[in-house]
Amino acid sequence: MSAPLTHSHVYRSLLREFRLSSILPRPKRSPALLGHLRSLVATLPSPSSEAWSARSLEILEVGKFMRAQRIHKDLLERYNPTHGMTVQERTRATARRVGLDVPKEGKPMGPDEI
Repeated sequence: MSAPLTHSHVYRSLLREFRLSSILPRPKRSPALLGHLRSLVATLPSPSSEAWSARSLEILEVGKFMRAQRIHKDLLERYNPTHGMTVQERTRATARRVGLDVPKEGKPMGPDEI
């Protein structure tokens, strides 16, 4: 049987996922969001009450959701090499994949140049 959940366990697991799934470096992260995470855990009832298990599991589900989002993003970047590219970059990469080069775009000729 696993050890009972405590406030610190719930908070640390949520904080760990927040740190791993954050796209910003630590100094640029919003302190308000971190404070909100702390307040979520601080408002949990005592572990001996009946409401504890339901609320703590809800908070752990938030952590699981952040983990799933992080893994989805990693898999998308790994298996879809054109993810995050502009339309021109994606077109160029697709053409190179089949052995072609995208022609250089020239400026259109005016009526005087014909």
